Amino acid sequence: MRVLVVEDEVRLAETVRRGLVAEGFVVEIEHNGDDGFHSAVAGDFDAIVLDIMLQGKHGYDIVRELRAQKVWTPILMLSAKDGEYDLADAFDLGADDYLIKPFSFVVLLARLRALMRRGAPERPPVLTIGDLALDPARHRVTRAGSALALTPREYGVLEFLMRRSETVVTKSEIVRSVWDANYDGDENIVEVYIGYLRKKIDLPFEHRSIETVRGVGYRLSAGGGGD
Repeated sequence: MRVLVVEDEVRLAETVRRGLVAEGFVVEIEHNGDDGFHSAVAGDFDAIVLDIMLQGKHGYDIVRELRAQKVWTPILMLSAKDGEYDLADAFDLGADDYLIKPFSFVVLLARLRALMRRGAPERPPVLTIGDLALDPARHRVTRAGSALALTPREYGVLEFLMRRSETVVTKSEIVRSVWDANYDGDENIVEVYIGYLRKKIDLPFEHRSIETVRGVGYRLSAGGGGD
């Protein structure tokens, strides 16, 4: 079992290497993001342990570019940050697991073995509705070939609508699926984000993809409907 460890803290990298070798792993170490990326692309690894804060190429950039190149090797990210947005960013970009420093080697080993048992999963296909495309693996949205810049919440609402295309969904369904489970605000916040999406995915392209079904909710379709 081959593991690539990309970690710029030399002492930590060596500690992890020694521990994994003792458990029967073959380990390759890189101490900066640029070398780590090239090794990840060129090597045949069963898993990658990847620090976020690196010299050279940033850990997030490495994940994004690996997934863009269809390198699906399972990635366990390491970070001294424990904010929920840091975890969300890592998973959105294509990481498979996340471990916060300082961590137990026993936990690291268990997480790695779990990733290896699952293997490199087939990534979700690109969702397409007409000329609108959403790539879950790359966290990328395009319309007619043009990349669209969406906020994480806008992306979440659009993905929900696209996965249920041609189906009317209610505001409460969108809130339950896209907002935090503890959100207890007004469901009309959905209207705000539908407005944001229309300005980004429809108006510049003279489309009307998101239809308001009065008294019920919203429907996304290729043909597009009026309000």
